[in-house]
Amino acid sequence: MKFGLRGALGIILSAGFLFLAFRNVPLDKVIENVRGANVWLLILSAATATLIFPLRARRWRPILDPIAPNLPFDTLWRPTAMGMMLNNVTPARAGELARAFLLSRSTAAVPFPAAFASLAVDRLFDAVVVFVLMFGAMLDPAFPPGAQVFGRSMSSIALGGLLFIGVVMVGMYVLVLFPVHVITLFELVVRRIAPRLEERGRMALVSLTQGLSVLRTPSRFASVFGWTLAHWLVNALAFWIAFKAVRIDAPYSAALFLQGLIAIGVAAPQAPGFFGVFEFFGKAGLGLYGVKADAAATWAIGFHFLSYLPITLIGAWYFLRTGLTLTELDTAERASESGSGE
Repeated sequence: MKFGLRGALGIILSAGFLFLAFRNVPLDKVIENVRGANVWLLILSAATATLIFPLRARRWRPILDPIAPNLPFDTLWRPTAMGMMLNNVTPARAGELARAFLLSRSTAAVPFPAAFASLAVDRLFDAVVVFVLMFGAMLDPAFPPGAQVFGRSMSSIALGGLLFIGVVMVGMYVLVLFPVHVITLFELVVRRIAPRLEERGRMALVSLTQGLSVLRTPSRFASVFGWTLAHWLVNALAFWIAFKAVRIDAPYSAALFLQGLIAIGVAAPQAPGFFGVFEFFGKAGLGLYGVKADAAATWAIGFHFLSYLPITLIGAWYFLRTGLTLTELDTAERASESGSGE
């Protein structure tokens, strides 16, 4: 996978966030917290965190049903595991493109462009559910009272965020129900502002429209939404179990808030595995709940490492068994960037 400017920027940002996360945190206190942690709860937390990846693979099936109905779970699980592993060890989230390529390589029923478009839907549902849960947690009475950002109360931000998500959902349905009108309007606007982007933007909208076909069927939409909700509730549960393991007294809603905050943080370019950014935003989020810096830092680095390791090892095992090389993935990446989709 190519490194490039984005990869270099990600390394620099991650190093900076890692420094900020552990600045002024007494190392001896972190070591003391680690020694006093409940090992069995840490193991349970890691196992729970790993469970989200089979849930993600299962969620992929109804997204792909309009293209290839009822794909076997194993066909979806192996590309998911390998893609998550590659996200952890390669720059610029190369695992996302690899996941689409690996699926198309394993079954002729799903061509690469369709697999790649399905991941846009995958991420859209992630964003909607993560932020609904995050803003819901901010409305919980257990959320720290008086917390403000830029002079606005967190409750007003939460209500505004939920309204924004509603607008996004409406926009998704407009794109699905009136694709020709939306694409025509896009072409008219971009042709005047940035004509060089017109063709690539049009192709992206067409792919997204095809992927969003899941919204046309209420039962399929409910299935995708349900699996996405299960994924993020389980992920938050893993956070909360790890809270208990290192003796952090915070409610489950704090885990829902924290995973949303971390999701915002990891959207920026960063090093493979999200190290640095995860720790910084994890510590900052727990700080709102009055958790001491050393305890928050202990949770962040401990949970991150323990949740990183299993899926990385599982994905690496599958990757070695396939006989695939990074050169093949580079070829797929260049093809996607050129718009060929081959």
